[in-house]
Amino acid sequence: MNPVRIIIVLVAAASAIGLAMLMQKAVGGKSARSEVVASAPGAPTLDAKPMTLVLVAKRDLAIGTRLTKDDVDWKAWPADAVSPVYITNGAAPAEAQGGAAKVVKTAAEATSVLGGAPPEAAVEGAIVRDPLLAGEPIVPRKIVRGGEGGYLSVVLSPGARAMAVPVTSETAAGGFILPGDRVDVLMSRDAPTGDAGGGGKQVVAETVLQNIRVLALDQATTAEKDAKTIVAATATLEVRPAEAEALTRAKASGPVTLALRAYTDLGGPSGVAAPTQDSTVIRINRGGQTSSIAVRQ
Repeated sequence: MNPVRIIIVLVAAASAIGLAMLMQKAVGGKSARSEVVASAPGAPTLDAKPMTLVLVAKRDLAIGTRLTKDDVDWKAWPADAVSPVYITNGAAPAEAQGGAAKVVKTAAEATSVLGGAPPEAAVEGAIVRDPLLAGEPIVPRKIVRGGEGGYLSVVLSPGARAMAVPVTSETAAGGFILPGDRVDVLMSRDAPTGDAGGGGKQVVAETVLQNIRVLALDQATTAEKDAKTIVAATATLEVRPAEAEALTRAKASGPVTLALRAYTDLGGPSGVAAPTQDSTVIRINRGGQTSSIAVRQ
């Protein structure tokens, strides 16, 4: 082969190899730089959302829990999903743009609801009115700050009253009634039978209140862990003014009994039981004496 041709082929091959190496280096370097930029902490991305800090419960909080700084925490929350009732720290990220105004307005509304105090200071010492789950935002309607009443005044529904009735294990379902349960209040009293001889005895029993919430048993507002029964001398019930009057009359007429209701009756009718004219009379012969019990349904 002609030496000139051989030299030309070698030069072309070397040029092709050099060009390929340059192209590979150029493509590989750009990819590496892209990976570094993408993995750099805090690097802005096209789909990043503005975030703000919302005050949330750090753990599950039951009704009546008095909050401490260890019970709450700050959690990052999308700025466009912040409700006006959420408690925020008032800081809006720079990239929030249009959402910044909403975050600042929301923080101002929350601070005004809390009396102008910093969020952490405002909730510390407050009492939980409604249960809070871990990670759930703390809203003003679910807590009551210190100085706004004790436990019972906090957990009472608006317009409700707390009334105590004496109970025993026999009149409180054997002690299986616990705070938070729902009960019916029954009244029993003696009444004349109307017999000509006048020697008979009739006991009238009727339901006075139905589906009433039990607030406490003695001084216990919650059952101890794994407790299944509480033998108490006093039960505190949540009643409305009309129900309080009916309960007072029932207590004056004779002993009252609490009948435990099923958990599924939580949403059932509640209040003063409607009087009925129908009744079932049960006659009991004990020790030679006959007594009648009229049970109204």
